[in-house]
Amino acid sequence: MKALMSTKVGGPDTLEMLDVADPVAGKGQVVIDVKACSINYPDVLIIQDMYQFKPPRPFAPGGEVSGVVSAVGDGVTDLKVGDRVASTTGHGGLVEKVAVDQNGVFKIPDSVSFEDASALILTYGTSIHALVDRGHIKEGETLLVLGASGGVGIAAVELGKAFGARVVAAVSSEEKAAFAKAAGADETVVYERAPFDKDQSKALAAQFKAAVGPGGADVIYDAVGGDYSEPAVRSIAWEGRFLVVGFPAGIAKLPLNLTLLKSCDVCGVFWGAYAARDPKGNRAHIDRLFKLWNQGLIQPRVSETFSFENAGQAIQKMADRGAIGKLVVKIAD
Repeated sequence: MKALMSTKVGGPDTLEMLDVADPVAGKGQVVIDVKACSINYPDVLIIQDMYQFKPPRPFAPGGEVSGVVSAVGDGVTDLKVGDRVASTTGHGGLVEKVAVDQNGVFKIPDSVSFEDASALILTYGTSIHALVDRGHIKEGETLLVLGASGGVGIAAVELGKAFGARVVAAVSSEEKAAFAKAAGADETVVYERAPFDKDQSKALAAQFKAAVGPGGADVIYDAVGGDYSEPAVRSIAWEGRFLVVGFPAGIAKLPLNLTLLKSCDVCGVFWGAYAARDPKGNRAHIDRLFKLWNQGLIQPRVSETFSFENAGQAIQKMADRGAIGKLVVKIAD
């Protein structure tokens, strides 16, 4: 089969399309004939050896796929050959076939396209875990989302609205602000590109405070990091929850006195580890996501598709922070 492989440390230009052996379904596994693979920021990091996990080379990036089950291993009871499914892979998704554990595989309705299905589980799974399990979001609260036009960010915007929150979307351009508004954001903040000096940091904090209102943000969903995190924390409500989701702008350094003054929590969000540690809880979240999708409360927003041969361009666009919504690679018809 064809596979887009990372054979050495580097950017998307180092990826190579190789012929590799077809996978075999082991115990508790299924093989999926991949139809689509969505691109996420971890795909940028993993090929540079900058992600939490460093798989041995050669490996394929690609953390979530959709397709059709073509083989099942021993011990698989709820899936069969021919099922239309979506799955997380961690890595290894930019291939024609992939073997995955049954616990990470979810059946998809016939009405859902493979492109849309490939864009649901990782981003919305991250965001529902963040908002519900870590942020304990409640109806009527104010949610500030940083990086609100990206995959996990736009999912947080939609889920925040579905859960009854007032949502403020923070983004880096007017185009991205319009995108977040269309997804349901009540207010938007357009910030400048970091790095920030002290005055610029204070100015951004003032922007956040004006947008969230005098009560502050009850939950802050930070998928950006870097110089954006401290100004966001300065806008947090009393006993607010600051969710650390990602840091494409760099790892933030927070003055801990701010957490004391606001009596707020700083909560890490590591959805991949959560899903592995609590597969039943994760499955319940994914089932809830499909129900919200069916109710029209969420909708994976695929903004651009790429051919398998041009998958590196999708990863490069993600690296350049040019993605709006989800980028999807179409592997097969």
